[in-house]
Amino acid sequence: MMLKGLRILDLTRVMAGPFCTALLADLGAEVIKLEPPQGDDYRHIGPFVQGESALFTLMNRGKQSIVLDLKDPKAVHVARSIALHCDVVVENFRPGVAARLGLGPELRQDKPALIYASISGFGQSGPDAHLPAYDLVAQAMSGLMAATGEAGGKPLKVGESYGDLMAGLYASWAILAALYRRNATGEGATIDVAMFDALFSLLPTSHALQFYADRTPRPVGNRHPLSTPFGCFTCSDGQAVIAVLGDRQWQALCAVIGSDMGGDAALSTDEGRTAREPRIKAAIEHWTMQRPVAEVVAALAAAGIPTAQVQTLAEAAASPHAIARDLVAQMPHPVLGTSAIIGQPVRFDGAKPLSPNTAPQLGADGPAILAKFGIAP
Repeated sequence: MMLKGLRILDLTRVMAGPFCTALLADLGAEVIKLEPPQGDDYRHIGPFVQGESALFTLMNRGKQSIVLDLKDPKAVHVARSIALHCDVVVENFRPGVAARLGLGPELRQDKPALIYASISGFGQSGPDAHLPAYDLVAQAMSGLMAATGEAGGKPLKVGESYGDLMAGLYASWAILAALYRRNATGEGATIDVAMFDALFSLLPTSHALQFYADRTPRPVGNRHPLSTPFGCFTCSDGQAVIAVLGDRQWQALCAVIGSDMGGDAALSTDEGRTAREPRIKAAIEHWTMQRPVAEVVAALAAAGIPTAQVQTLAEAAASPHAIARDLVAQMPHPVLGTSAIIGQPVRFDGAKPLSPNTAPQLGADGPAILAKFGIAP
């Protein structure tokens, strides 16, 4: 376990912060999740199975749970004591709340080696820092929604809460970077991660259009805004994606579909093809619409062209490749018997990417945590 011996106090709730600490728990870190008496908000959000929240289970794998009511000064004192026994503290309160509770970055005054990470909608500074934010708000403000959707249509959100997830991923990355520095210098860190910043940083195609080509990114549907053919194509029984980049793949595609477009000088560059995208799409779909998806994918894959059937999540999870890669693990659960866990996907030294255990029951580990640190119940 890469992070065995690392202890983290998790003051987070819902998705961004819990995802960050779950990733670290996947790698062996000891994560102590501090919850209010009613529990993390996600314990009360469905879908539910036998009263257990699926979202909470997925976002809080591998952690321990202790209940403390931070409205009680005695509970805050206990939380501070636990924090000072940890290497890392992660919180996602609104900016200023943790400090008012006495659980802010000032903890580093008592323990300079502490790594303190704050995750919020808009960061700890700036004119919007005080605003409440959910993923939808961050997607709307970042430019992501404005570049997503059908051509000529209204902006659309991405189907997952990517603002939350990317902020959590960046926070875990930053914590590991801070740990590397601490191992070298003994110095901790105060980390500020914003959902807005995270999403804004992850739009390289839009950045290229806006800041280099002086073109406002617009929705283009399932095709790529800069490369052609690179998108979704209709077959006789479904949809297939075809992704062509470079002349070799373009010539191979033309050969497979029996088209003379490969000899057209106007289509010899990616830019030229993108300027004539409707003509190319029509030619490709003249071929694909006469064939089932499986036949289209097989023919293109044999020619070395990146292609795939558009699959549902159930089809993806049941695919031989996903099974071989152990992407879904069944972990013991105290109520459900077992629960499906999708942990971090990276393999170290060929080991399966499995989570250490499932999510905790509310407050189940409180007595053991207090005893470990010599704190009276």
